[in-house]
Amino acid sequence: TMCRNVEYYSAFRQAYFSLSCYTIMRKLVPLILIALLIQLSLACQPKDNLKEQFLPKETSFLIDTLASGLTNPWGMAFLPDGRILITERRGIIRIWDKGKLSEPVAGVPEVAEVGQGGLLDIALHPDFEQNGYVYLTFSAPAGRNASTALARAVWKNNALQGTEVLFKASPVADKRHHFGSRMVFDADGHVYFTIGDRGVKEDAQDLAKHSGSVIRLNADGSIPEDNPFVGQAGNRPEIWSYGHRNAQGMVITPEGVIMLHEHGPKGGDEVNVIRKGLNYGWPLTTFGIDYDGSVISKDTILPGIEPPIHYWVPSIAPCGMAYVYDNPLFPNWNNSLLVGALAGQHICRVELEGERVMRTEKLLEGYARFRDVRQGPGGYIYALTESPGLLIRLRPKP
Repeated sequence: TMCRNVEYYSAFRQAYFSLSCYTIMRKLVPLILIALLIQLSLACQPKDNLKEQFLPKETSFLIDTLASGLTNPWGMAFLPDGRILITERRGIIRIWDKGKLSEPVAGVPEVAEVGQGGLLDIALHPDFEQNGYVYLTFSAPAGRNASTALARAVWKNNALQGTEVLFKASPVADKRHHFGSRMVFDADGHVYFTIGDRGVKEDAQDLAKHSGSVIRLNADGSIPEDNPFVGQAGNRPEIWSYGHRNAQGMVITPEGVIMLHEHGPKGGDEVNVIRKGLNYGWPLTTFGIDYDGSVISKDTILPGIEPPIHYWVPSIAPCGMAYVYDNPLFPNWNNSLLVGALAGQHICRVELEGERVMRTEKLLEGYARFRDVRQGPGGYIYALTESPGLLIRLRPKP
């Protein structure tokens, strides 16, 4: 009898528990459905409203949306009169002027818009007000393939005139990714720009190929005599440093120190200080793994290879970079790198003490895919974003 009572009690308790769960779920399901509908409603808001949704209330700055409707914007340059030249990867340059975007600028060289390729970076010569030179990096057509190239033109009557190609990388690869490419000028007028490994890892260690390197040229495209591999049989004399995977952000400090960041594979994005003739390791050393999970290298450091000053695991997919200095609007950001993040969808502030990274901070997390970041005239911070294609400006709150 006792055993039978225990069985009845157990059955009764199980039935009561099931009925209670059913009653609770009847009440919860409508609430869950309402929450899901709210989330879907927010996700379906126009992309241009992302700034209102994701801008943290505690930020010390405001965002001005200067232009919208850009298609894959990639780089920008500030004209002395306050206007901004903006490249779109499809092969278009537009002028931003007081809230308006111009029609496409004439004189752009033919570009191959394939994969990650197209019209990429843009920069003005340090003596632009005297010579009017504008420089472009882009993927140049080479039969059915493409190669990273550098062109120069004169800015006149709101157009590029006398456009000439100064350099094309060799060999031409049949891949559609890892073209690079950012540019900086040093105080002597040399132009530095990056070329990715073009999807062939080992080529970044081959000095007979331009792939995976930083290139240094004179302003007219000729090769400086003090480049590290000049006169070495079989080595490309244009190369300044090598062992890079795909660098899409580069700055030069007022002291002349060149820093770049580069995409790692799955993990292992890096910030490197670039010096003459040094090997930066890819793919012999890396902090990441391949996309299929396989090991590329078990080494993160090796003799004769320059280590990064900072790396990200997991990857943020860095693109575009500004160096903040002598900034009257954001004094707390001085001596910092502002790194755009595509996959990470934020701007990463990397605080420096000399060449040491002291701390990092995420700005505008979740706002958009950041393609380029620059410190502009007067200390304002400008950025280009993808999806939506915006030109934005950061300014401090009053």
